[in-house]
Amino acid sequence: MKHTKILLSLFFTVIITQAFAQTDKETTAKIVANKTYVFVANSATPLANNEVNQVLRSFPGAQGGGTINLSGSQYDLLVKPDSLIAFLPYYGRSFSAPYNPTEGGIKFTSKNFSYKETKNKKGGYTISIRTNDLKMENYQMTLNISQNGYATLIAYSNNKQPINFNGYLDEVKKKK
Repeated sequence: MKHTKILLSLFFTVIITQAFAQTDKETTAKIVANKTYVFVANSATPLANNEVNQVLRSFPGAQGGGTINLSGSQYDLLVKPDSLIAFLPYYGRSFSAPYNPTEGGIKFTSKNFSYKETKNKKGGYTISIRTNDLKMENYQMTLNISQNGYATLIAYSNNKQPINFNGYLDEVKKKK
């Protein structure tokens, strides 16, 4: 009886996980091939030292270990063949600050960037993006995408310590 409950629990966990997958394999492959998708951030984890993580644990929404819950927010990275638009928060150590506090975070629009896509052995993708036209700082981003559209984004900058975002890929919504 005990083994049956464990097996049923595992079965339902697998079914529920598949039911809540963000996209199917075909949709993920299509939007990655078209270079037209949105990465939606659900959580952020600064890749900083212990002192920064201790401060971040005291923030509302902190999940422990320095992870910040971003669910319900509108933080994303829009990728199109001709542009890259980022609206992401930044938590961690920055080596220079903007004059205007509303310009903080990782917020930019880039028209000049490099984009390299690699297909992984398990069917996922690794995408490397590097901006080339930003005035204050340029970013190097690595986006690891699973077959079902779940993704991890690591953002590197010359003025900030790296930060990791977990989230999912979504199709770009058409404006009416």
